[in-house]
Amino acid sequence: MSGHSKWHNIQAKKGKADAARGRIFTKLGREIAVAAKGNPNPDTNSKLADVIAKAKANNMPNDNIQRCIKKAAGELGNATYETLVYEGYGVGGSALIINTLTDNKNRTAGDVRSTLSKCGGELGNSGCVSYMFTNRGLLVVERTVDLDEDTITEYAIDAGADDVVVLDDVYEVYTDPAAFSDVRKYLEGKGVEFLEADVRMIPQNKITLNAENTEKFLKLLDKLEELDDVQDVYHNVELPDDDEEE
Repeated sequence: MSGHSKWHNIQAKKGKADAARGRIFTKLGREIAVAAKGNPNPDTNSKLADVIAKAKANNMPNDNIQRCIKKAAGELGNATYETLVYEGYGVGGSALIINTLTDNKNRTAGDVRSTLSKCGGELGNSGCVSYMFTNRGLLVVERTVDLDEDTITEYAIDAGADDVVVLDDVYEVYTDPAAFSDVRKYLEGKGVEFLEADVRMIPQNKITLNAENTEKFLKLLDKLEELDDVQDVYHNVELPDDDEEE
């Protein structure tokens, strides 16, 4: 399967704004520290290894990653963070799934609800939109002369992946969430590097908004991603290439 890829634009967009990059690193740092709590060894802690792979795909320096791991036994030692997932709606009938990592669920719920309301959306009940999405592991690999379609397909099959989608400049390797760690480890063992590495909610179908609603929706995404407790935002909107989410 071939098609136009948005991944090149996404990678070019990353790091343009120092504030945005710093915010991403802060969120990833908290995720690393929480994953490392109790077992800071990625060789025996697959969750930590997965988050490290995600951080590296976002160009997070190794020194930063190591500092975050050390935090697990330090400042986070007495803190209790929990993952909370919110579902809701944006303008034009758009669907949103918002993953958070928080030590104060009342604060987080209030922030998410307020942000949605101010930007023309609303918070929904658990399950109101998640049925429109599929939870899948996704590994995005740059397409190069040294890594052709036959090779990556062979690697993916041997690793136990579900599917490989061939786009203009990348390969998208999809996995069952339970197999994500094993597939990632196998590909890493073959020297494969990732542009993206994460288990995420992928929309089964996308919707297109008019220009006015697209602008409003992009503003909503920005406001949600500015919230300290928000880790990931998934949606079902087809956005212009330059604005497509990671």
